[in-house]
Amino acid sequence: MFDRGLMLTAQAIRRQLAAMPHELYLIRLIHQPTKTPFPGERLWTAQQLLSLATVRFLRARNREGCDIYVHPYSQDHNAGYILVDLDRAEPTVLTAMSAQGHEPCVVLQTSPGHLQAWVHVSSTPLPPATATAIGQQLARTYGGDRASTDWRHLGRLAGFTNRKPQRRFHNGNAPWVQVVSTRTGLASRASDLLRFAAAQIPPPPQTQDCVAPGRVLAPPGLSSGMTAPQATAIYQTWMQRWQIAERFVPPDWSIVDLWVARALLAQAMSPDQVQDILRLASPQFPRRHTDPEDYLRRTVARAFPFPPLGGMCAAQHATSMAARSTACSNSAGGR
Repeated sequence: MFDRGLMLTAQAIRRQLAAMPHELYLIRLIHQPTKTPFPGERLWTAQQLLSLATVRFLRARNREGCDIYVHPYSQDHNAGYILVDLDRAEPTVLTAMSAQGHEPCVVLQTSPGHLQAWVHVSSTPLPPATATAIGQQLARTYGGDRASTDWRHLGRLAGFTNRKPQRRFHNGNAPWVQVVSTRTGLASRASDLLRFAAAQIPPPPQTQDCVAPGRVLAPPGLSSGMTAPQATAIYQTWMQRWQIAERFVPPDWSIVDLWVARALLAQAMSPDQVQDILRLASPQFPRRHTDPEDYLRRTVARAFPFPPLGGMCAAQHATSMAARSTACSNSAGGR
């Protein structure tokens, strides 16, 4: 039998996830009458989350009184999506956000007069302090809930009812969480938000013991505004995803640099940003490179002609890449 409600919920979920694509989503269910979480938290791919069996399960829990929450998952980092809880926001707030270059990728109406907006600010994971600083800035600017600016704060998943008693209509019905608008891609002034956040975070103290031999500190005036903690977080994320330390002992860092550059360029990151990430985060950089800046330029240039690598494709390709001769490396000093 055709279930129209099931199809409408699946359609709403699909619209939300399509505008905030990511590898994994954390789903949390909170039983509203008792304020207790449903046992366990699940990580779902978009495909898994959109399966009708999953949608039926979530709809059943929703009918039992659970609110359904979601957050793009990136382990101990923010996935690049900032939630702005526009509780009792001004009617013109969305227009103002777009005018300032902070266009949300997803806007939900969680109940009449109450909005939640997700702003996509980075195609790579962000350190918690950076994401929280951006969330606080957006909340201050647009009258959002400042208590909901934590880097891993969850938002509503579209297509389900809001079970909070204070949100119910006069007839007792719970309002549906509806998709107001969607757009794909980064906010047009996302880089300004990242620079603002970097300026708010004091740099970690540098001591002789914590600087690796041969490591150069961040040069002043980086063209992308990238900080060393941000660059390291991004580089380490890809290393962990590809299990570099476990697969190659020792790794050829010039090949790893090439893989990272290729992955970041495939996510529409600018060549300047990619060079800054390699400069600040590649282990023991500049190593034995006689001309480090030329090495960075050549690495990024070599990354362009190849098809994007990511996730399992990169991991499966890693063995064949590592087995190539030294001539395939962009290293100036050999293995």
